[in-house]
Amino acid sequence: MPDGQPIPESWLEDASGFRGHASRLVNPSNVEEVANLLRTCSETGEPVTIAGAGTGVTGGRCPKGGVLLSTDRFRRLEIIEEKAFVGAGVSLSDLQAATARRGLFFPPDPTEWSASIGGMISTNASGSRSFMYGSTRRWIRGLTVALMDGSIHTFRRGQRIDFPVTPLPAPRARKHTAGYYLREPFDWVDLFCGSEGTLGVVLEAELALLPVPAQLLTGVVFFPATELALAAVEAWRSVSQLRMLEYFDCHSLRLLRSRYSDIPQSAESALLVEQILDGLPGDPVEDWLDRIGSSGGLEDSWFGETAADRERFRVFRHTLPELVNDEVRRLGHGKLGTDFAVPVGQNTAMMDIYRRHLEAEFAGNHVIFGHIGDAHVHVNLLPANPGQAARAPELLRELASEAVRLGGTVSAEHGLGKKKAHLLPLEYAPEQISAMCSVKRRLDPSWLLGRHTLLPVPAEFLHTS
Repeated sequence: MPDGQPIPESWLEDASGFRGHASRLVNPSNVEEVANLLRTCSETGEPVTIAGAGTGVTGGRCPKGGVLLSTDRFRRLEIIEEKAFVGAGVSLSDLQAATARRGLFFPPDPTEWSASIGGMISTNASGSRSFMYGSTRRWIRGLTVALMDGSIHTFRRGQRIDFPVTPLPAPRARKHTAGYYLREPFDWVDLFCGSEGTLGVVLEAELALLPVPAQLLTGVVFFPATELALAAVEAWRSVSQLRMLEYFDCHSLRLLRSRYSDIPQSAESALLVEQILDGLPGDPVEDWLDRIGSSGGLEDSWFGETAADRERFRVFRHTLPELVNDEVRRLGHGKLGTDFAVPVGQNTAMMDIYRRHLEAEFAGNHVIFGHIGDAHVHVNLLPANPGQAARAPELLRELASEAVRLGGTVSAEHGLGKKKAHLLPLEYAPEQISAMCSVKRRLDPSWLLGRHTLLPVPAEFLHTS
């Protein structure tokens, strides 16, 4: 975009409604243009914020001054055998469409398919299939990254960081993306994945793919009581070849009934399940009927084995965040949601904490849904009045502390960005955050890239923010 031309408002906010400002927007089309921009900004001291598709919910792509750098024009998409070479600006939907034509798929399944691959790498995104496949990090085989000094590097999986770093502990949760990944084997790819655009500009990735399973069984199991659904979660985690185990509370179903009138009226909660049938002995459908019966599920639950069925259930799952966001916009208090995860063994304890606090203070004005198989559900507060809106941020902080106390994390898949950076000290001690800052200084000594995202800005740079 030419200098002096106003930046479209849509570029200055993300899906949470968080807003920023910038002096200019640049949209380079090749590696050399990115290198030259970063080199110039390093010389002038102008901060740089990377802009993906804007689907994030933590304000990471929203600048606080300086240059807004779009990766939208990095659109290489080439599939060779079971690998994809993908530009940072390619959307997840385009990647999945291209892989499907080859009988392949990219395992991570974030809710928002319009997310860019660069953005997914930035936050180490995961999604509903993470129960089996884990997060984005697991499927990266190489990254092309531009650093703030203008140098361009291609890092291969297994390439060890070549400067001293202080190892940091990992939470015991199955999913976590709060702070830098600094643990053995100290891999460059691991470091950049989940660094939220604060260490380098990811331009291209080599991703591993998998063959599409020949047979899948997908269903939405409805329960007349929450306790029955939560008990089923614990019983069903060990189901062979289960790749999806998602939760919807009664308030989630209330929102969804505006689009799905066939949700059973007696349903108080639901679980979305998906199982790979390839190679399974016996009759999987009969097995599920037995599980539903023994777990107290409703007979009019939904199941299907066709691609159309799977798409219907995918849309059902992904419609809920859309409805929540519509409600957030209507209420006008901004996005007030969690991304906490705890160890699987603490799932029941964390759900009890959520339900106790929310029913006491936000009864009827919240939803709980998401990746319960990983003990990672999303709580969204929907304040009904100014008093609840004022209370909400502190309550979310209290819930974050509870998750950490149970061995969990303050961010499992969305990152912390600018909106939630204040939660990092709940999970890491000052000396551990200092270790992250040391890595940041090594790669971005003037603290220009992604300033105000994730890590506190040192005092000497605040005057240039």
